[in-house]
Amino acid sequence: MTTNNDSLGRASVNALQQYLRLAEADGLDVDRLRAVAGLPGDLDGSTRSHVPGSAFQRLIHAMVEHTGDPILGLRSGDHVQPGSYNVLGHITMSCATLGEAIDCIAPYEKLVGDMGVTRVLAREDEISLVWSCAYTDPVVSPHMIDNVFASWIEYARWLACREPPAPLRVDLAHPSPGPDLEGEYVSRWKCPVHFDQPVNRIRCHRSLLDMPLRQPDPELRQTLEEHARARMESLSDPDSLAARVRHAIHRQLRQGVTRQDVVSEHLAMTPRTLQRRLGEEGLSYQRLLDEIRDELARDYLKNTGLTIQDIALRLGFSEVRSFHRRFKAWTGKTPGQYRELE
Repeated sequence: MTTNNDSLGRASVNALQQYLRLAEADGLDVDRLRAVAGLPGDLDGSTRSHVPGSAFQRLIHAMVEHTGDPILGLRSGDHVQPGSYNVLGHITMSCATLGEAIDCIAPYEKLVGDMGVTRVLAREDEISLVWSCAYTDPVVSPHMIDNVFASWIEYARWLACREPPAPLRVDLAHPSPGPDLEGEYVSRWKCPVHFDQPVNRIRCHRSLLDMPLRQPDPELRQTLEEHARARMESLSDPDSLAARVRHAIHRQLRQGVTRQDVVSEHLAMTPRTLQRRLGEEGLSYQRLLDEIRDELARDYLKNTGLTIQDIALRLGFSEVRSFHRRFKAWTGKTPGQYRELE
């Protein structure tokens, strides 16, 4: 397989088609947009599954410039389809609950592309889906963020057997498109929307995780996940193993577990093989675990009312003093000092 040197990685053709459907609906010259972005003209009949991320970014930039539409990304979410998420979309369709579907996002989102990274955080009666955009163009990134959240919310409504409760709130890191357009977000998402926030986050009640989906099929899901793991291997690049390990650690930490053997089993390899392959990339399981714990600890201390003891348990520490010692090594401050300063 040819190595992909694009600094923005890959984007799936199916994800790109969501924007082209919007362009067609708006009467734009799709062939011209493809040419400007440097995309092949035969995407519909092509067997290729991905295009360079830089080409995807150029396409969105060209659409924004051509239309001058400040909520183009938001509107593109109206055109989401199960196929927009490649095999990940079909895996989520076969899940029994919305919680199961959400759990599948992080491990397999790379199949959709390298547009960003998802984290799922839990606190008391709430869950948060936090998304970090990898696209660097300041014209494009606000629209990509809007697209991802609009697509998630619309797709979740389609998956559910009944209309799911609206999110409690949506936070967006980019500025408001203007008071006259803020209502477009609220009318679609049915919840308060806040701009200029520290992170991009959808906050929902934890009960949403138990909502049944319309087409549960455990056997099909297992088959699709095996296919997805094989596809992940075929997309491998220098960062892919580390990203998959990070996703698996994130998933474990939702239960306060940090076992390397469970992660290696999830990735279909032995603990020894996992450690060897990480070592070839200059990494280790412990280093990745510490990075994620540091990241989550800061987030919990800054954005939640959880006690330090609860945070320690969620991060897989058996003793609070172990958490204190490790956090001070990471930040130079105790958890209490960090929380006071924030």
